Amino acid sequence: MNDLKTISDNIRGILDEKNRAREEALRLSREAIRHSANSIRAIHRSQWDEAESLMAEARSRVQAVKELLKGHPDIYFAGYTQDAQKEYAESELTMAIVRGRELKTPEDLGVEPAPFLNALGEAIGETRRHILDVMRKGDLARAEEILDIMDDVYFALVTFDYPDAITNGLRRTTDMVRGVLERTRSDLTITMRQADLEKSIASAVERIRT
Repeated sequence: MNDLKTISDNIRGILDEKNRAREEALRLSREAIRHSANSIRAIHRSQWDEAESLMAEARSRVQAVKELLKGHPDIYFAGYTQDAQKEYAESELTMAIVRGRELKTPEDLGVEPAPFLNALGEAIGETRRHILDVMRKGDLARAEEILDIMDDVYFALVTFDYPDAITNGLRRTTDMVRGVLERTRSDLTITMRQADLEKSIASAVERIRT
């Protein structure tokens, strides 16, 4: 049975290393998710420097996990590591849309395709909050621009007709985006009609006065 003991010890060593990597990856992923969430909150408060700093912290954790798990693909593709990538990418994509920047690619962000696509959809949910703020400020032209971006994202996402096992549940995310898009378009349409009506009334009052 000496051979069995040797085999067991070797396996135990491998699993000990894998478990240490898993625990560290879990810690880093949790930190990445927390920094990403705080970054999005800063974006909604127009705290741009704070948002950028937090995104950098999240990115460093995401990259650290990738490096840590190079020899452990089974852990790397576990749910929590991909969730961390999604949350980080969501913060970056939300910032890009809100600030009118070019969208970064998965390669730019260092994330996998499926987390990126889901992050793009989630960013549209965050964008709705921003577009409502823009509408309240009366900048309807900018609101229309953002709505066009939301439209483009939705029509891009619906082209990815793959099983959920490949896309990490993208269908559900895309359904969410469709609902957000419809509600936002309705809100903007009502606001624009109201603005037109107010202009017409103001113009009529001015003509009467003159």
